[in-house]
Amino acid sequence: MNETAFVQPEWLDVSRETIDRLNTFCALVKKWNPVINLVSKPDISNLWDRHILDSAQIFYQIPPEATTLCDLGSGGGFPGIVLAIIAAESRPQLSISLVESDRRKSVFLSEATRLLGLNVTILTQRVDDLPPQNADVISARALASLTVICGFALRHMNSSGMALFPKGRAADQEITDAGLSYHFKLTKIQSVMDTEACILCLKDIHHV
Repeated sequence: MNETAFVQPEWLDVSRETIDRLNTFCALVKKWNPVINLVSKPDISNLWDRHILDSAQIFYQIPPEATTLCDLGSGGGFPGIVLAIIAAESRPQLSISLVESDRRKSVFLSEATRLLGLNVTILTQRVDDLPPQNADVISARALASLTVICGFALRHMNSSGMALFPKGRAADQEITDAGLSYHFKLTKIQSVMDTEACILCLKDIHHV
């Protein structure tokens, strides 16, 4: 199956060089996927829309004053590697850490960052075993329920930080469920890729 030619959306404000880097990353995912299963087989033919652009939109919610970002459960590099590629051009001062407990996926992330020339730290540990990261921004995509990742964010985000969690059609129910265990200030941002998806921006997370 041939991929449709990529047309850069207006909201993706990056250079041709960054697009080339993102294409190189796509090629790496395709090369490694048969061995490690970084994404589902159906998604391989739609990497740009399903994973690259869906991850890239998160970048534009990162506060301008943020200097550290910790991506939890980075898996195949979505959104962590995508965010690092975009940041390399427009926000080189942003220090990014990727947390991934699966050693094979961690090796892939390390190889991807090396080949792409990214200044990224790979942490091969379970999120709940990791020492507190005191990050300005926490991100996590398709990692766990909002209740679970609120607990992770509370551990690894600094007191003035922000958590960015893309969610699908079950977002409202997850918000309700998480509210039983945590208080937080929430901004819900419509996804530019899916009318039934959103990005949840959380601040001031604390236990009920």
